[in-house]
Amino acid sequence: MEKEHQAVERLAVITGASRGIGRAIAEELAVRGCGLIINSRNQQELLDARELLLGYGVPVYEVPGDIGDPGTAEAIFKRVDEVCSAETEILAVNNAAMSYIGLLQDMKDEDFEHIIRTNVTGVFNICKRAVPRMLKNKKGHIVNISSVWGEVGASMEVAYSASKGAVNAFTRALAKELAPSGIQVNGISLGVIDTKMNAQLDETERRQLEEEIPIGRFGTAREAAELCACLCESAPYLTGQIIRLDGAWI
Repeated sequence: MEKEHQAVERLAVITGASRGIGRAIAEELAVRGCGLIINSRNQQELLDARELLLGYGVPVYEVPGDIGDPGTAEAIFKRVDEVCSAETEILAVNNAAMSYIGLLQDMKDEDFEHIIRTNVTGVFNICKRAVPRMLKNKKGHIVNISSVWGEVGASMEVAYSASKGAVNAFTRALAKELAPSGIQVNGISLGVIDTKMNAQLDETERRQLEEEIPIGRFGTAREAAELCACLCESAPYLTGQIIRLDGAWI
């Protein structure tokens, strides 16, 4: 087990970190020496992820909860303040998201609200609390995980597309706001990544979708994680960008 409050030069807050892309991002940043504060609604999966991540020799702290709830974000950044020194660089990776597939007219009001709460309000909740701490050091990286559907929209995924379009606009606007202070804000617009979110596809549907993608396959969580880690180490002039990772699909 890691030493309590072990000092690190960089500390990454990662939402939706218990599995899939979020866990892969946590692993990639751990390999690069970042301490981690990981969040997920599923406490057991979060504890399992923590045990895995401790194997990389960095401090790992878990904060379970719904990121759409401001109280969860408050708990995360209370933990940040407990483990950070004045010189620690904070990274914020907003990965937590949920989707809904179905006709708009069949969607319940509460389902729409839940998607916006998780996918958009969750990003706001983290950024609102990360930014003041980044401003103190005039450095920091925010990476928002988005989707190509936020750029072009998807039939049967209207709410999800709207939420990711909002994340893209949020990213570009916040980057302009924070650039004078040396804080970078970028987004990753993902195509089809091979995760549980696509588990509903049968083999025929999967093959048909792969044929639409010029590279001929789904992306991997590791590829998304490597791009995220690169953005967290990028030159200061790279900010305000939504970088598409989709195998030339869109």
